[in-house]
Amino acid sequence: MKVFIIGAGAVGKALAVSLNQEGKEVELIRGHLDDGTSQKEKITLELKDGPTLQAEITVSTLSNHTQLNGLVVLTSKSFGNKALSEKLQSKIGMSPLVLLQNGLGVEQPFLEKDFPEIYRCVLFVTSQNSGPNTISYKPVAPSPIGTVQQKQSNLEHVVEVLDSPNFRFMAEKNIQRIIWKKAIANCVFNSICPLLEVDNGIFHRDKNVFAIAQRVIVECALIANKKGIDLGTSELEDQVLMISRMSDGQLISTLQDINNKRETEIDTLNFEIYRMAQAMNLSHKVKETRLLGELIKMKSELHR
Repeated sequence: MKVFIIGAGAVGKALAVSLNQEGKEVELIRGHLDDGTSQKEKITLELKDGPTLQAEITVSTLSNHTQLNGLVVLTSKSFGNKALSEKLQSKIGMSPLVLLQNGLGVEQPFLEKDFPEIYRCVLFVTSQNSGPNTISYKPVAPSPIGTVQQKQSNLEHVVEVLDSPNFRFMAEKNIQRIIWKKAIANCVFNSICPLLEVDNGIFHRDKNVFAIAQRVIVECALIANKKGIDLGTSELEDQVLMISRMSDGQLISTLQDINNKRETEIDTLNFEIYRMAQAMNLSHKVKETRLLGELIKMKSELHR
């Protein structure tokens, strides 16, 4: 099964090289550009505590394809999902779609278009550009994949296709709980780190910064529990500290986006929590989460 990775950023390139090393057919498709170009690119993957890998990967755009017959993986930014769902609707056929994206509700545009086979993945890796077509990459734990659209499901096969020694995946039945748990951590990292312009390790290094994270966690956990997702604040705090220690020195994706004058994904994180709170008449309970989101949005717009 050929793998089409839509989104030629750090995660997409890391996945492409990892699959190529296992002899799997893979193609990168730029998510933000559709000019019909196609070329081979040499991509270098620098594994933390591991070897440096290189692979030549075909990089193209969606207009190069009338059909995407294989496995389609989205690693592009989730704010483009509505437009992508419209472009992919006529091309995807019965091919499975896997969303390797942060945030809450990112699958909604594809559900509304009635895609036949949709999966969500929660990524437990860190990656960032360290040079031209060079990615600094560290796997933290196997990334769980679960079924969202139930018309047909072949979860074990999807995991088998994507799994490799350097980029591990695992099947997960209760994916929504993990999505929420990671999304709340992202509400912390993707708002506080960019505002302070610091790396992910700040939370285990500075108790005052971690205290801000704890307040955001309390707000987000309240909304999660109201939505039927049972998450305790201690569990969420432990996760933030674990991620902080394991990605010490790494810059969160939102800070990378701001530095590179790109749009951020804060709309599917802090603002999605706020929208849910509004619908429950609980907007007054997520004031800090909302404020941090608004500051990120302003900072991003000022940089662009």
